[in-house]
Amino acid sequence: MLSSIFAPKSVSAKYRLVILLLVVIVSGASQGLLLPLLSILLERHGVSSDLNGMNAAALYIGIFCTMFFVEKPVMRFGYRSVIVVGLILVTGCSLLFPVNSSLYFWFVLRLLVGVGDSSLHFATQQWILSSSPADKRGRFFSLYGMAYGIGFSIGPLGINLLPFGEAVPFLVSGALYAVILLLMLRIPGEMPEQAEAGAAAQNRFVRSYRLAWFALIPPLLYGVMEASMNSSFPLYGLRIDLGKQWISLLLLTFGLGSIILQLPLGVWSDRIGRKPVLMTCAFVGAGLFLLIPAAGGHTPLLFVLFALAGGIVGSFYSLGMSYAADIVPKAILPAAGVIASVHYSLGSVLGPVLGGYGMRYISVNSVFIFLGAVFLIFAVLGIWFKREPKIDVGT
Repeated sequence: MLSSIFAPKSVSAKYRLVILLLVVIVSGASQGLLLPLLSILLERHGVSSDLNGMNAAALYIGIFCTMFFVEKPVMRFGYRSVIVVGLILVTGCSLLFPVNSSLYFWFVLRLLVGVGDSSLHFATQQWILSSSPADKRGRFFSLYGMAYGIGFSIGPLGINLLPFGEAVPFLVSGALYAVILLLMLRIPGEMPEQAEAGAAAQNRFVRSYRLAWFALIPPLLYGVMEASMNSSFPLYGLRIDLGKQWISLLLLTFGLGSIILQLPLGVWSDRIGRKPVLMTCAFVGAGLFLLIPAAGGHTPLLFVLFALAGGIVGSFYSLGMSYAADIVPKAILPAAGVIASVHYSLGSVLGPVLGGYGMRYISVNSVFIFLGAVFLIFAVLGIWFKREPKIDVGT
């Protein structure tokens, strides 16, 4: 009976896309919840901001490490199998967080959550891209980005479940993952096309860097920004006496800005080019981040700055990947995707660590000064990047 219920059924492409987008939404919500939730709980338990930041980096260490081996399981077992394993891993870890509040135990769990999330995200992204018609691939990739943004934005609202018990947010997150896991088990698997062998395949990572180094920086900056805002900002908010409800709402506002402007920025980049849009957004975003400390605890002004900053820089990952797709040959685009994921992971590890140390040893405002500086540097680097789309020289 159970085997017939959970056996994969033939489904339409639209139904499969909906399920995959639901996977992305739930995964994004879990990530958006865990970073601020665990930061607040560790702060409540008396853990210093630098140790707090280092613990938060465990999630992205797991994501980073996974990118070095996730391609092989996907190629051997297919997209669905990797997504299912990732969902099982993250569901189990979510339910284990309330069991023990040890700093080391949570570090290991965060590491495993990073492995599970990275695996299911990579497989989901590749499945959507490979199954999308060429003339609608950009639209579907935008839906992927918006789905993650929606999930990541609503995730911090789970902080408001804390009055019902510290375990409640984790249990709700685990339950959502379990529901999505059951839906995934109903979708038939699919195998990706095998990568080509030979010298071109061996050198694809070097060629990706050589052709599109500037386009591959935005995922790094997006990782720094996302992790810093969701792990260091809650600590910043507590230090300037913002209530937990305001912290969660400000993070939600930041995410909503990204969702609202993601499609318009994508359309704008189609019309005038990715590079001008990326440079303009970097300049404006840098200014907005530098203005946040000046707003202090003035919540209406903070809401405006967060909405604008989230909208301006919240599309950096998708814009960077779109720019890379404009530049590199199709044969090495998957390699560029792996590099982008590694860059995102590196940025996500650096963000909380640098933010935590900066807040402890330099200034409570250091996280926003740092974000403003790195986006400004990126905008200036664009002046020296002259690569034109598209260099499709084959394999």
